[in-house]
Parts: sequence; C-alpha cells; structure tokens
Amino acid sequence: MRLIFGRALAIALLASSALLYAQDAAKDTDTAAKDTGHATKVAAKDTAHGTKVAAKDTAHGTKVGAQDTAKGTAKGAKAVAHGVKKGATKTADAVK
Repeated sequence: MRLIFGRALAIALLASSALLYAQDAAKDTDTAAKDTGHATKVAAKDTAHGTKVAAKDTAHGTKVGAQDTAKGTAKGAKAVAHGVKKGATKTADAVK
C-alpha cells in the first residue's frame, strides 16, 4: 500500500509542476505579446514622424526652387525686353 501511495504522490507532484510551468509559459507569452505590440506602436509612430518631416522638407525645397525659377524668369524677361527696346531704338535711328 505504501508503494501505491508513493507512486500516486510522485505522479501528483509531476502533474502539478507541469501545470505551474504551463502557467508561467502562458504569462511569458502574454508579456512578450504586449512588448511586441508596444514596439510596433513606437516604430509606427517614429516612421510617421519621419515621413512628415521628409514631406515638409521636400515641400520647402520645391517652394524655394519655384521662387528661384520665377526670379530667374523675371530677370530674363526684363533683359529681353531691354534688348528689344534697344533694338527698336537703333532701328528707328537707322530709319531716320
């Protein structure tokens, strides 16, 4: 009888330790899932911020480029107009 009781006790001990390990593994899995979710959230937030900054810098560069182009076009138009005016004056002088 003592032998059967000892075996039953050993089996109960093994079963309870397996149950405790299973609960610990479940807790570890839950913690890992929470950590992964947090890391994903932070990475998405950082990516969105980087995209926003890049878009802002691109828009600024486009604006500056457009202003420089407009300024150059205005200067070119003014120089052409001046040349046309001089040419017309010389032509008028030559006709006289």
